[in-house]
Amino acid sequence: MIIFYNIVIRCYYLLIYLTSFFNKKAKLWINGRKTTAIKIKHSTIDKSKKTIWFHVSSLGEFEQGRPLIEKIKKNYNVNIVITFFSPSGYEIRKNYEFADLILYLPLDTKKNARQFLNFINPDIVIFIKYDLWYHFICEVHRRNIPLYLVSAVFTKDHICFKWYGAFYRKILRKFTTIFTQDENSKELLTYANIKQVKVAGDTRCERVIQIANKNYSNTIIEDFIKSQQCIILGSIWLNDMKIASPIIRKYLNYKWIIVPHEVSEKNIKKICKKLKVPVTVYSSYPENNTTNVLIVDTIGILSKIYRYANIVYVGGGFGKGIHNILEPAVYGVPVIFGPNNKKFIEAYFLKKCKGGFEIHTSSEFEEIMLSLLNNNDYRIECGKAAKNYIYQNCGNINKILNEII
Repeated sequence: MIIFYNIVIRCYYLLIYLTSFFNKKAKLWINGRKTTAIKIKHSTIDKSKKTIWFHVSSLGEFEQGRPLIEKIKKNYNVNIVITFFSPSGYEIRKNYEFADLILYLPLDTKKNARQFLNFINPDIVIFIKYDLWYHFICEVHRRNIPLYLVSAVFTKDHICFKWYGAFYRKILRKFTTIFTQDENSKELLTYANIKQVKVAGDTRCERVIQIANKNYSNTIIEDFIKSQQCIILGSIWLNDMKIASPIIRKYLNYKWIIVPHEVSEKNIKKICKKLKVPVTVYSSYPENNTTNVLIVDTIGILSKIYRYANIVYVGGGFGKGIHNILEPAVYGVPVIFGPNNKKFIEAYFLKKCKGGFEIHTSSEFEEIMLSLLNNNDYRIECGKAAKNYIYQNCGNINKILNEII
């Protein structure tokens, strides 16, 4: 299995390398890893302090670990090193103020793992949620460095619970402690004879509460909405627009705010082509706006402007998987999303408490949207259920800190 794993890793690198000649994200992935050793060599980390290494896959996992990172940095005199697997996380957070060093994770080979750990010499290692790389984890374990998995979620369909999942179970047994988001994940791991498990909730809940509690106003959004009902479509892909576009055209009496996952000019033009209605772009918002559709082409404000919505649709559910549905839920707003949500425990519980709604078609989107907008009491009740879920499942950061520090 290890031989097969090593072959797959090298084939994966070759594929990304070949793709990098015509794909910007792949090029960033390759070039970013070329500079990792240089950045480590020229880093100004104080070697007299303890070093804690956090690894995250991308931006979503970073946001999951962020409350823990910031609490540690504010309360303990330590170095924080963060590695990203994906450019979409690294490029946005490469200047994050609470980290002493931010890097791309090198390709997962035995040699790279040894060299990397020799360079940063961590005292504690924390992986967030998943993205479990065999050689790095084995090398950390071999050196007897405390190793933690935080905000983990497992379902019975996870590969580690299959008859052929022994390789992944071996990886999980090398962790000092696994902190899961829910009791079900702990039970599944325990049944698989992985017993160093504790339930600590979802650390993202604490993060979205922090964002929601900060004072924020946006004069452009406020001028656009005025006193009308508003639907925000957040982290939207073209597959989501296939579902939403017919409804937007049909109900232009509402205010629609669209925030694409990718805010490039090319992608926004594609969205406009699907909409076939007049739109206003956020960065060139006019003095006297006359449209009812606003496309936000600015990064970093989505989690804050959700507070202006009556209903939110979160994208990704007709592609690889839904984006962050906790960000709108914290404001007491009902959340709608597509069917690819089975790996997201928060989607299951939001559906269960009627704070979230799964759709498969445009007609389902229309039906749920109208049921919420036409019944104010029902909409408020659903929004409260969503918000209550956030506060009831706020990750117990102190429980994690007491274990690792």
